[in-house]
Amino acid sequence: MNEHPRHRLYGRAAGKPLSARQQGLVDDLLPRLAIPEAGKGELFPAVLFSAATRGVWLEIGFGGGEHLVAQALLRPDWGFIGVDPFLNGFSSCLRHVDAGGAANVRLHQGDARDVVAALPSGALERVWILFPDPWPKLRHHKRRLIQPAFVSELSRTLRPGGDVRFATDWRNYADWTLRAFLAAPDFEWAAETAADWRRPFAEHVETRYEAKRLGDCAPIFLRFVRTGEAC
Repeated sequence: MNEHPRHRLYGRAAGKPLSARQQGLVDDLLPRLAIPEAGKGELFPAVLFSAATRGVWLEIGFGGGEHLVAQALLRPDWGFIGVDPFLNGFSSCLRHVDAGGAANVRLHQGDARDVVAALPSGALERVWILFPDPWPKLRHHKRRLIQPAFVSELSRTLRPGGDVRFATDWRNYADWTLRAFLAAPDFEWAAETAADWRRPFAEHVETRYEAKRLGDCAPIFLRFVRTGEAC
């Protein structure tokens, strides 16, 4: 999964050294959950999960894994893929997986664009992008994850009726994302009233990053539904 140049990150890229417990989880548990390397179209959910799995949801940038694992425990018959570049976040996520016994989670450390590119068309039912790197300076906007090409890839991998759930506490990034999805032919914004983007998604689990309120506005929650026929 190395088709893209390294995706630069906003903020600190390295955290504190892992504890012995954290390193043990990385060494022992992560290999059992890690997504194997695959070429485009070869990363098929049926290979990662059992044949009885109802569908697959993807979380991009899962942070400490609080939200990802909570959702996986709520729906043990669904498959969950988590992608994040930070090792410290992985150790936290693995701790939640281990404590909760979430057997339906698979993880990839690296660039989410590589994972999305490797998934076949219509593989996903839902994608979460919760509080991604904001890149607030104008000259850095080109580094944001949400770009027209990536929105097109999300459309390809989502089944009709599936959705993308995006949250940010940076007003400009919310506007940027809204414009990108409204310009895409296969997405519709699901909001009907202002309350729809001001309140969290159903069964939302607040993450540590969200609780810090580091942005310039209250959290904004945008939901986009995949329309039309499967690609």
